[in-house]
Amino acid sequence: MNTQTVIHNIPPLYDADSRVLLLGSIPSPKSREAKFFYAHPQNRFWRVLAAVLGETTPQTVEEKRALCLSHHVALWDTIARCDIAGAADTSIKNAVPNDVGWLLGQTKIDRIFATGGKSAELYRRLIEPHTHLPVVQLPSTSPANAAWSLERLIEAYRVIL
Repeated sequence: MNTQTVIHNIPPLYDADSRVLLLGSIPSPKSREAKFFYAHPQNRFWRVLAAVLGETTPQTVEEKRALCLSHHVALWDTIARCDIAGAADTSIKNAVPNDVGWLLGQTKIDRIFATGGKSAELYRRLIEPHTHLPVVQLPSTSPANAAWSLERLIEAYRVIL
């Protein structure tokens, strides 16, 4: 596996009224290229979130930002920098966390959800000891998580409401 050091290049999506934080692990190569969250066309995140919130699936970055902010949902990632092979969370090494505590201080966030196992694991180990705010692990919306149908993902994500 050919790993590379990746530095997070997407600012958190939030405003002062954000109440729920959804944390990925680190942006995929497609997301880093687009400079926005969950940009891989096969990732089901935006379809799942829109369905849970009772909205149509956003297509543009502007629509995605508006969907999140109008429902007080913030997006960011657990990791600021790590060594990773492609987009494989299982290959992540030497993870340095994002300053989630800083983000909490800018918002009304009182519930945090991880959009996958690696994000939850690293949040619990690297961030929760400082924020004292627990994380709820949700299933990954990645196409690699083919065991979860779109319907099952939508049902699991309803917990954010």
